[in-house]
Amino acid sequence: MKTQLNPDIETTLAALATRKLSHVFLVACGGSLSIMHPGKYFLDRHSDALTSDVYNGDEFVARNPRKLGPNALVLLCSQTGTTKETVNAARHAREHGAVTIAMTLDPQSPLAEAAEHVVAYQASYTTGVPIDAADSNYGVLYMILTGLLRQTDKVDLVPTLLSSLSNLQPAIDKAHTAYSGLFDTYAERFKTAPVIYTMASGANYGAAYSFAICVFMEMLWINSQAIHADEFFHGPFEVVDKDAKFVCMIGLDETRRLEERGRDFLYRYGAKENILVLDAKDLDLDGIDAAFKGYLVPLIFFDALWKFAYKLAAQRETIMLEDRRYMKKISGY
Repeated sequence: MKTQLNPDIETTLAALATRKLSHVFLVACGGSLSIMHPGKYFLDRHSDALTSDVYNGDEFVARNPRKLGPNALVLLCSQTGTTKETVNAARHAREHGAVTIAMTLDPQSPLAEAAEHVVAYQASYTTGVPIDAADSNYGVLYMILTGLLRQTDKVDLVPTLLSSLSNLQPAIDKAHTAYSGLFDTYAERFKTAPVIYTMASGANYGAAYSFAICVFMEMLWINSQAIHADEFFHGPFEVVDKDAKFVCMIGLDETRRLEERGRDFLYRYGAKENILVLDAKDLDLDGIDAAFKGYLVPLIFFDALWKFAYKLAAQRETIMLEDRRYMKKISGY
């Protein structure tokens, strides 16, 4: 049972205790950027003292927000710590007097060197080593934010988060079992699809975004787009026909009705056999507090969907993860 924040998080928060913070910038690229969306959702729902924004690393530098200064915290993330845009964002933030925290797998990386504080996390899909999901990027991000909230708003959600994180890995393991047959079925149905969309809202949107750009597009070379469940009705729903393929995430946060509306439209005007729906109400979330179910469900969805990605790769006779056309193979772009 997890009863304390990770030591590096405690150390970082202690260093922030004397800073008068009013704004949080959540900055990253790609899959690391995706976790920042639920982080902002959490702050929006729980903090009076802190406003927040999510930025792509290079746009953060180019846009140079006027709130970037001594009262800002810039929280950055990069798995390897070598993402050049995120490293530059850390340097840019420090030049403007902001306090910086780097989340990374490698405490000796360029990002770690560029930031003022460093917090480690783990990622089994990068290293191949099994982990406890409490120590994933999602888990560590929520630990930082709940600890920060305790200092800035005097609201202590840390014990509730820690008890929930202690029960997260069992919930993920049970989700893998529950979804196994469903993923077999939809991997067969989607094996020749030229396009597969993802759709979600709220805390789930980051997971939908990451699965579209980092898994379908980057790793499986399948055309994709992450569609916000309400924006769907303001243009994207015109692509729906009986052949349209979607992965829909239905969560437990306050935006659930948006996701349900999107799913119901797809069932009505598309073909149900082409709509892969993950509904959090079907999950066994025993031990996860109701206050955190909506925030932790995206991690369960994304972790489970890795198994679907491998099954789909096998159906398409595609090399999953190991091959790229451009990433880390070319330079000068």
